[in-house]
Amino acid sequence: MIAHPEDLDVVVTPNLYGDILSDGAAGMIGGLGLAPSGCYGESYAYFESAHGTAPDIAGQNIINPTATMLSAAMMLDYLGMNGAALRLREAVRTVYSQGRILPRDQGGTASTTEFCAAVRALLSVSYTHLTLPTKRIV
Repeated sequence: MIAHPEDLDVVVTPNLYGDILSDGAAGMIGGLGLAPSGCYGESYAYFESAHGTAPDIAGQNIINPTATMLSAAMMLDYLGMNGAALRLREAVRTVYSQGRILPRDQGGTASTTEFCAAVRALLSVSYTHLTLPTKRIV
């Protein structure tokens, strides 16, 4: 996974090994604060940040909410709300590409509240130049 991630499409593991692999994958993309997660069953799915609760920084307004936002986008896709998912992903992507309001774990100084406000401000932007998926993403 680390040396040749392009060789993998889907990996199915028991929970413990999945946790280990997801931590390794998160490290490859910039840390656990960026890693969304989705658990899919036969008739349901749930979505959460891969990083867990982060009790060491609870109440300090410094956690990176990106993984939670991207997990929410995965949920919106699962529910067939592809336009809303696209807007959320693009708003997050735009905040990062602008580079002015970044969470601390990504080299910035923004609080959780400031980062969320920046993403929220972009949610109403039209992303009509982007193509929506033609099928439900699961």
